[in-house]
Amino acid sequence: MTGRPTLNQRRRESTRLEIARAAAELFAARGAETVTAEEVAHASGISLRTFYRYFSEKEDAVAPLLAAGGERWVRLFADGAADLPVREALERSAAESLTPSDGPAAEAMLWTRALLRDPRLASVWQRVHADSEERLRAAIADRCPPDTGALEIRLAAAAATTAIRVALEEWALSEAPPTGPGSPRELGARCMRELTAGLDLWTRVN
Repeated sequence: MTGRPTLNQRRRESTRLEIARAAAELFAARGAETVTAEEVAHASGISLRTFYRYFSEKEDAVAPLLAAGGERWVRLFADGAADLPVREALERSAAESLTPSDGPAAEAMLWTRALLRDPRLASVWQRVHADSEERLRAAIADRCPPDTGALEIRLAAAAATTAIRVALEEWALSEAPPTGPGSPRELGARCMRELTAGLDLWTRVN
């Protein structure tokens, strides 16, 4: 057993992401309140019944897209150079995850801006943030010496994920572009430095 996702699992995740993209495009253009689940299903090329097999509410459909950046960040952090201090590894991986790699990624970032401005999606965003913090906590624990306290690890994960959440929310309230001055990457670096200052864990190397 390698732990690799099965073909059905990969297809299911691909379908979830396709639905999320369709929902994000509609919500960004018109607002979640005015878009129906039927419209999201139609835009995704699936039936309404199939839509509800994946998501219990229409607002939940954008969760995979909102979560994608955090998942990429944690993956980059976990796979990064093991000799880097935790703080530096987090900053580097966060900077990379907050920088759109191509045109579609930049478009998805602009969709994220619209989604974060929509009050109907606030609870979805908070759940995504909480899930990201849990994943990051496990990744930080894996990089730390065995005697590292659980409270230190929890504070580190909370501070780092809050830094990125605040950066994205502040960017969403602005008209700054996805890259350059005022971008998520620039705001993320600033928030990370200010929110993680003083934590002993940041200087440790496993």
